[in-house]
Amino acid sequence: MTNHVLTAVNQESATITLNRPEALNSLSLAMIRTIRSALDDWASDKHVKGVVLHSSTEKALCAGGDIRFFYQAAQANSCEGSALLEDFFTEEYALVHTIASYPKPYISIMQGVVMGGGMGIAEPARLRIATQSSKIAMPEVNIGLFPDVGGTRFLSHLPGQLGIYLGVTGQTITAADALYCGMADLALEDRAVEKFKKIIPNIYAPSREEMLQKAHEIYGQENGLMNIDLQQSLLARMRPCIDEAFAQEHISEIMEALNKESRPEFKEFATSTLATMRKRSPLLMQVSLKAIRRAKNMTLAQALRMERNLVRRTFEHGEVIEGVRALVIDKDHAPRWRPAQIDQVSDAMVEHFFSPCWPASLHPLRDL
Repeated sequence: MTNHVLTAVNQESATITLNRPEALNSLSLAMIRTIRSALDDWASDKHVKGVVLHSSTEKALCAGGDIRFFYQAAQANSCEGSALLEDFFTEEYALVHTIASYPKPYISIMQGVVMGGGMGIAEPARLRIATQSSKIAMPEVNIGLFPDVGGTRFLSHLPGQLGIYLGVTGQTITAADALYCGMADLALEDRAVEKFKKIIPNIYAPSREEMLQKAHEIYGQENGLMNIDLQQSLLARMRPCIDEAFAQEHISEIMEALNKESRPEFKEFATSTLATMRKRSPLLMQVSLKAIRRAKNMTLAQALRMERNLVRRTFEHGEVIEGVRALVIDKDHAPRWRPAQIDQVSDAMVEHFFSPCWPASLHPLRDL
């Protein structure tokens, strides 16, 4: 068992502690396997009432998948490198499904950075606890990928067009934003996190609503439960602009709507959002847009199978390799996207990403 994941059981509460602080707990294949093995063991253990996911560092729950590994495995000439990459995504997505369907309460403490793969293992929790230091995002589009690990589905169920906005821009949000859009259930002051962990065995319950009620009854604001005015949320304040612009059918139309925004209260936000989108992969923004909209009418298993297909196509195309090179390897922050402009992205290019890589009977996630 890797020491990057620590597991324990105390007072009928099991804990998964991510312990790779030097990499902000970025997930490796070994970490994914350790988490899955522990969850499988605890599912039938009568001495375990519930599970808590947290971190050994306040800086991050999990910054996502290990993208250096993505680059190195994709660049390797050996079959082993390619196989490891395939296994990583297959097993990561299967873990997301395991968490979402877990028979016992699973709580995620989303302190510090929680992004990408970190959201994949935190968002399906029965109770999702943000903190005042939370930095939450699905930033995959920044590296020429798309919001995966179930992200296409949970983003598709956010109010209005907020999920499209977050998935297409990769924007980072706060605890107030997460509460507003439904990506977190309650928020704690950072000073209160350790104390809150001690009451967790007393709040396990069959439903999210019951767990929330117990948390408020047992803990309360005097102990550090944050009473957040949702108008502190940027998403709440910018919602009219987001809903109008991101309801468009094509990325080019979204960008045009942002460019035309003239209302004083939204102009700065629209200009900043447009500048962000101009840095992203035009092709993967359009793929992300289509994937999120398709996932709205899918089960989680169906969405994960779609994402598994998309991630194979993304690596075949090479956009994600170029994105990781520019942001992480060479750090020149000048990715050479293909194509370079949104008006060069055709429907056929986008549709190719959704074409099946395997027959249904051979899909790596066919058994979900």
